[in-house]
Amino acid sequence: MKKIGVGSLLICVLFLTACTSGSGRKVSSGSNLPAEGELGEISFREYEHNFGKVTEGEKVAYIFTFENKGPGTLVINSASTTCGCTVTKFDRDPVPAGKGGSLEVVFDTGGRSGIQTKTISVQSNSKEKVVILKIMAEVIRNK
Repeated sequence: MKKIGVGSLLICVLFLTACTSGSGRKVSSGSNLPAEGELGEISFREYEHNFGKVTEGEKVAYIFTFENKGPGTLVINSASTTCGCTVTKFDRDPVPAGKGGSLEVVFDTGGRSGIQTKTISVQSNSKEKVVILKIMAEVIRNK
């Protein structure tokens, strides 16, 4: 009976641990979290990037860089795109005041042609909760 009880307890602990850490974001305690009332302030070096002419089927990437200009710690919660052809990669670690980070955007031109414009909505705990980034390209079809 004791083995079943210990096993059940272990399963419960594992389940609770998985539920609290399943978001994919690192949760930290202490000085990395924003102080009450202090917000980060995300400021990107550029808000738009034009890839110019690209050939259909290419995957093109650009890295947007930003700085936390606020007094508090900045945390990017998500970066969503308008289309499945565009994906983002970014570090989910908190960014202290005065430090910076980057957000990579990869655009898959497969099955696309002509002028393409895609937007990326970056959500964070910044004073400005949502920042919009934009990428553009003219996709030339293969013959």
